[in-house]
Amino acid sequence: MKHISLVRVQILAALLSLPALAALGQEADGLRAGTAAVDISPIVFPIQLRSGPSRHVHDPLHVRAIALQNGKGHAVIAVLDAIGIGRETCDKAKAIVAKKTGWRPRGMLVCATHTHSAPKGGDTTPGRVAYEKKRFDGIVEALTGAIQSLKPAKVGFASDKEPSEVCNRRWFLKPGTMDPNPFGELDRVRTNPPRDHLLKPAGPIDPEVCVVDVRTRRGRALGLIANYALHYVGGLPRAKEDDGRTVGMASADYFGEFARIMPHRVGGANPPDNFVAMMTNGASGDINNIDFYRKRPPRAPFEQVRVVATKTADAAWRAVKKIEKYDESPVIAVRQREVTLTYRTTTAAEVERARKILQLPRKDREKLHRRATQYARATVRYSEPGKTEKVIVQAIRIGEQAIVSMPFEVLVEIGLEIKRKSPFARTFLIELANGAYGYLPPPNQHELGGYETWIGTSRFQKDSSVILTRCLLKMLGELKSL
Repeated sequence: MKHISLVRVQILAALLSLPALAALGQEADGLRAGTAAVDISPIVFPIQLRSGPSRHVHDPLHVRAIALQNGKGHAVIAVLDAIGIGRETCDKAKAIVAKKTGWRPRGMLVCATHTHSAPKGGDTTPGRVAYEKKRFDGIVEALTGAIQSLKPAKVGFASDKEPSEVCNRRWFLKPGTMDPNPFGELDRVRTNPPRDHLLKPAGPIDPEVCVVDVRTRRGRALGLIANYALHYVGGLPRAKEDDGRTVGMASADYFGEFARIMPHRVGGANPPDNFVAMMTNGASGDINNIDFYRKRPPRAPFEQVRVVATKTADAAWRAVKKIEKYDESPVIAVRQREVTLTYRTTTAAEVERARKILQLPRKDREKLHRRATQYARATVRYSEPGKTEKVIVQAIRIGEQAIVSMPFEVLVEIGLEIKRKSPFARTFLIELANGAYGYLPPPNQHELGGYETWIGTSRFQKDSSVILTRCLLKMLGELKSL
């Protein structure tokens, strides 16, 4: 009798536990998400900044990653505090992560914030070599860490606007005020011109701050992907050396400051543990933070970075507050294409002129234009006809949010066109992803000329944006049909 009673108790306990087991099974299904943040600040000095050699770091540089998986569908986005990231580096890092995790490389997006105050290339000093290794290892560690920390999650999407900190930097000028470009020609527009020459902007802005808000099933903040179409801000502090010289300092610019502020927007004085916020750069090839209409009061070093970070964090907070429903089982899918683009070529007359410039003494070259040497060399370099290169574009679906990427500094009109024509209600573009190939202007901006269109600055055929946009819209159509 005792044995029978014990069996009955075990059966009753098992029956009572079925709802709990079912709940656990339901929680294990659906969306899972993971996050990681890896500090990649340089520790071997000197480092080479755009401003010159330095031994100083103002604020930390990171690789931040957020991974999402639902069933067989997966995607992971890593954002690197750097001016750019080459395709070869991305491909190599993705291959290592694929071996560690089993995730397909095509489901991985690696992009740069485009901060202009991160260490740059061009030398083989110990500081440079050490930093390259630390940066590469950080990409691998962040991608792997995000993938290996997956937990049941839910996701929501929204956006808000912050128009006061974005300005189109390409301008039509008053008649008679345009100076010759490095090729000895007169463009129709100029980048960052003198205020007293301004007529009207040559393009629009995109003030939208988009967010993908990732939470645990219980609602705790886990990760946030933000997107804003704005170049770096700058205005960073300088350090004084013992010999009296002032030098630049490494910084993540407003992208890093946003990531440090956002946890407090989510949790106030008690930000959540292991929460990762990232700011990705939208189509901002012609967008910067210079207010051409008004003159700002003088700023303290780093103050304007904090202003922009604060405003975008506020907009992200407002966007999150708009989210009424979080999806626990969104479609997660990625499309990736390799697109072959043809390099621009120069005419025989342009090459002949460039060679003559390069034969001049340095002082005479600088009298022609301060960038005469740089673009004369580019003219010669792009004189070989028929050269092509394959570039990667991606389209990611996270529920009803679509994300596309291009490996360029993309002019804002392209991002706006994709948003307008996308089959998804919510779409944003991440630039400088999976490679860095210079500027990508649309054909109409090529016709206007200006810095972003000069050969060397913009290296591919003038209809490249049309080719890539058409490809991405087709990929978005495929994702929408899933």
